[in-house]
Amino acid sequence: MFSGIVEEVGMVRRLERRGGSATLEVAARQVLQGTRVGDSIAINGVCLTVTTLEAGRFTVDLVPETLRRTNLGRLCPGSRVNLERSLCVGERIGGHFVQGHVDGVGRVVALVPEEDAIIARFSAPPSVMRYIVPKGFIAVDGVSLTVVDRLANGFTVSLIPYTMAHTIAGRYQVGDVVNLEVDILGKYVERFLLSRKEEEGLSREFLARHGFAD
Repeated sequence: MFSGIVEEVGMVRRLERRGGSATLEVAARQVLQGTRVGDSIAINGVCLTVTTLEAGRFTVDLVPETLRRTNLGRLCPGSRVNLERSLCVGERIGGHFVQGHVDGVGRVVALVPEEDAIIARFSAPPSVMRYIVPKGFIAVDGVSLTVVDRLANGFTVSLIPYTMAHTIAGRYQVGDVVNLEVDILGKYVERFLLSRKEEEGLSREFLARHGFAD
């Protein structure tokens, strides 16, 4: 579990392909403090397991599912990535609950200055858009952000100067592919309602009991 508060921007040293899988090596400093082999680190919002650990660098394995569902396969030596260690019990949660399980990818559609901030517009697939609500949470490349507006096929967020300076958001360009993870609460509520409907069937009685009168 993560909070979406990026601790450090790391740099990719190598991405070694092995058929449909890969090994990713990242140079970092802060996130390696207290980290051991087997611990979890979110890279651009993707929860990954540290497989090797040396001074100033670590590696993770990327399986086919990860490469299919995220932007990590697009990385190359020199790419910058957002890094966050998994949460410890008792720590503050400055963002929101982020699992590190990417729901889909989107693209940067527009970057519009607004005084000191940047209004960033992202496209998103329907599977992600169904959970997007204005002022709700969204993790973009692992960064906890607040949705400003929900659009027909995307959404906007406001990037403050601190976010742009301390994450890869400051390097975004129109067309860049980003990892998206929606707020897990919406998915659980949806699953609960669907389960109730499957159990009871969608009838007039069901609707009436849940406040939908004729």
